[in-house]
Amino acid sequence: MKVILLEDVKSLGKKGEIVNVSDGYARNYVLPKKLGVEANAANMNDLKLQKANADKVAQEQLEAAQKLAEILETKEVVLKMKSGEGGRAFGSISSKEIAAAAKQQCALELDKKKIQLPEAIKALGVYEVSVKLHTKVTGKLKVKVIEDN
Repeated sequence: MKVILLEDVKSLGKKGEIVNVSDGYARNYVLPKKLGVEANAANMNDLKLQKANADKVAQEQLEAAQKLAEILETKEVVLKMKSGEGGRAFGSISSKEIAAAAKQQCALELDKKKIQLPEAIKALGVYEVSVKLHTKVTGKLKVKVIEDN
């Protein structure tokens, strides 16, 4: 019997796949637990429509991430940091502070978990920080750290 999986099943496959299982396994396990539905014409059509909708949503998210990446290229976030002699800073700038400053200064909602700092910012200067907006899109944001008097 052919079955369309509604959820990931460890030994069978992933959600949305069409798999061939024995009649007894389908009748006694897959169908009663709502892990899958029989692969008839109506269910196959529903699956096709769901996949088309998911592809459309994924494409829209990718385009939105690309637009946000273009906007990020033009923006600069300024952060103040106390420093001692020779420009040596006290403490460091975290991704949380960068996200808060981007929200305040540029009106951009950035998730602190998406901001990728290779190492903590511990000195004054201008830094280019990567922001992972989508699995295929990474934007660059300029962060300028100046001395706080």
